[in-house]
Amino acid sequence: MVELPHLSAAWLQQPIGTQGVCGVPSQAPQRLELVPAAPRRSKPSLQAPRILGLTACLVLALSGCSQAGRIMGQAPEELPLPPGFAVAFNHRSDRHYRSPISQRERAGDDLEAMLLAAINSAKRDVLVAVQELSLPRVAEALVAKQRQGVRVRVVLENTYSTPWSDVHAADLSPHLRLRRQQLMALADQNHNGELSPGEIERGDAVTILQRGGVPVIDDREDGSAGSGLMHAKFLVVDHKLVVTGSANFTPSCIHGDFDDPRTRGNVNHLMRIESPALADRFGVEFNRFWGDGPGGAADSQFGLNKHAGGVETVMVGRTRVRLLFTPHRRKDPHHGLNLLAQVLAGSKRHLDLALFVFSAQNLTNTLGQLKAKGVQIRLLADPGFANRPYSEVLDLLGLALPDRHCKLEAANQPLAAPLDGVATPRLAGGDKLHHKVAVIDKRTVVTGSFNWSPSAAHQNDEVLMIIDSPQLAAHFTREIDRLWTGAELGINQRLARKLARGRQQCGSGIQRV
Repeated sequence: MVELPHLSAAWLQQPIGTQGVCGVPSQAPQRLELVPAAPRRSKPSLQAPRILGLTACLVLALSGCSQAGRIMGQAPEELPLPPGFAVAFNHRSDRHYRSPISQRERAGDDLEAMLLAAINSAKRDVLVAVQELSLPRVAEALVAKQRQGVRVRVVLENTYSTPWSDVHAADLSPHLRLRRQQLMALADQNHNGELSPGEIERGDAVTILQRGGVPVIDDREDGSAGSGLMHAKFLVVDHKLVVTGSANFTPSCIHGDFDDPRTRGNVNHLMRIESPALADRFGVEFNRFWGDGPGGAADSQFGLNKHAGGVETVMVGRTRVRLLFTPHRRKDPHHGLNLLAQVLAGSKRHLDLALFVFSAQNLTNTLGQLKAKGVQIRLLADPGFANRPYSEVLDLLGLALPDRHCKLEAANQPLAAPLDGVATPRLAGGDKLHHKVAVIDKRTVVTGSFNWSPSAAHQNDEVLMIIDSPQLAAHFTREIDRLWTGAELGINQRLARKLARGRQQCGSGIQRV
């Protein structure tokens, strides 16, 4: 038996929520809200204010009102999507599911269910390339397909390719030690504080894959010590279906931390795209990783050894998708930060951003130029990353923050005219804003695993996608609208305190060269 470290059991004692399952509301809401129906013509029209109550309904009915009503609490009418696309957001407020971590009803789309549905549909093969896979049910689904004769192959980042049950906490960094502790507690199905061999076998996703005969490699298969990061996040089924986005296949990236019932997981999304042509492009990238598989020649290609090419264009029906796999050398004009700068520079009126990491000076310069042209910019930054000394969020606010050695970032160029629309969303402690998203003029979506950083462009194996679709853009705009509500604009209290401490300890700081 393996004894678990002490963790709070508060999440086990929480009552089941009363919100509806999978978007179906509970019976509690009783108020009737009159919401004007969308006009049938595209020309502008005035809309009446919302009026609540039966009396108001009668007044409007007597006056000939034909506007539709709906029960408060019902999900709004679903936005259309381009053919072949589906998109899911794990923090959206108008959908609900039962979390397998807390067993409580919670708001959001179930990203794990999207993964399981794709895997369970496989008839021929499943390719998985993801930084981390620690969801036992996903591992079990892959093993089940392997036993049915479906060819299953998995590529992981080397940091996460060893079963957590095979390593000792003393050999891990604090971050990986906490991860191991959380996954151990998740595997403790009877919640007695100890792990039996059976619980370990059922709770360790990598062990499940290994025992099930699913071949797994990591980014050391090329004979190196590993690339910058194997940071891609995609799944390909039967050469025709791709699931990709910002989420790793982990509890903390999808559902939340089980030792804190407030968390809902890092803010993420996944897209399901049905397209043989797109699946083919992802398959080529996967085969570069795979080479001849585990234990063979060192012919796998990761990082700069992969010699990534330029942008590829794929049509999914009538929707144009531009696709870039990274990394590229700094002198290579095809690198991802150059592509982002080119795409962003095309903004005419609106630019919305939701970013986990933003540390690329050239993109700050691009945003400054767009502001000067009158483009309306909203940028939502992860609260934890935004206040780091090398964060470009500081540059957008016209600020510079010295590091713990009182040094300022080399070649740092804060904007002389700071952006007005920079904010950090309010999230539960432990949750991160993990999107890597831009919406340009409500028509074009930038997404993928690609954080906006030099590491993503020049070291890591990443996916960067630019999708031209007003219909898809509307879904991401709605997500950004949701995050914007209640966000802290500009210099929040946490940043103000950090700036004050920096001035007290370092004055104006010392410029790195």
